[in-house]
Amino acid sequence: MDKIKFAIIGCGRIGSRHAEHIVNQGSIDSICDIDQMKVLEFSERYSCNGFISIEEMLSNTNADVVSICTPNGLHFEHTIAALRAGKHVLCEKPMALSVDDCGKMISESLKANKRLFIVKQNRYNPPVAAVKDAIDKGKLGKILSVQLNCFWNRNEQYYENSWKGTKKLDGGSLFTQFSHFVDLLFWIVGDVKAVRGFNGNYIHEGIVEFEDHGVAILEFYNGALGTINYTTNSHGGNMEGSLTIFGEKGSVKIGGQYLNELDYQNIEDFTIEGLPPGNPPNNYGQYQGSMSNHGEVYQNVVSVLSGEGEIATNGFEGMKTVEIIDKIYSASKWKELSK
Repeated sequence: MDKIKFAIIGCGRIGSRHAEHIVNQGSIDSICDIDQMKVLEFSERYSCNGFISIEEMLSNTNADVVSICTPNGLHFEHTIAALRAGKHVLCEKPMALSVDDCGKMISESLKANKRLFIVKQNRYNPPVAAVKDAIDKGKLGKILSVQLNCFWNRNEQYYENSWKGTKKLDGGSLFTQFSHFVDLLFWIVGDVKAVRGFNGNYIHEGIVEFEDHGVAILEFYNGALGTINYTTNSHGGNMEGSLTIFGEKGSVKIGGQYLNELDYQNIEDFTIEGLPPGNPPNNYGQYQGSMSNHGEVYQNVVSVLSGEGEIATNGFEGMKTVEIIDKIYSASKWKELSK
């Protein structure tokens, strides 16, 4: 089979990371960005066609797959355009900023008979994959409760001269910083039935148009209870990204800064062993993101389109993450810090 050809919409930091992995799995046919200098740099580096118009690129590219690496609020329209052009789509997280838009993206992929992949690279973290496998095999028994902690830092410089921090293109901390973590709650524990919560903006006033911290209590359809504590106010840098799970037959904690370490396990007649080291976090200069497992994401895309594998994260799962985030935001009361 010939190498699968990819096109990239959006040549920022995440687009650059996608390009690095695409060349290991396939080839880059075309790229597109509104910044002409980025288009020139990318097209020269990867010997591909460059465009500043999405419509022009989609009309001329020979790509099989279009990777959407644009701001969150543009994922919907760019995905729809690529599907209507007859392309498979790999969309960065979050899938979109509304459940309705996610549903339309899924519907469009079905009408076009094209695959819609959603990037959820934290599923490939070694301790995450191992705990998921243990739960699927019943090693922890019935899941009773979970605790998700997301303690990161995003300073003023992170939001300067950027779409980040805006409701229209960013959406909120749960969309940009922590949607991967919410995805793991759905993937490992199940769907969320009801939510209660509080959030607020304590030290990013005038910098972001949404919350910089929040707490939520979750009731899952399977009866499990959960809590989410999240913040972008961890002083001086990221502190922790952890998921603690209590089951009838065992307890585990996946920790580290990025869910990259197995901090604790006590499971009846079972031990998780031999975990390989995880990949380092995505490094963006003054701040860091989740672990860089985009290589595994592209391996899955190539495997599925070659007829040899099953899609790792489909549009429905991408939509469920957005749905849970929407439930949290809808149920959370805004709190002001006392003066």
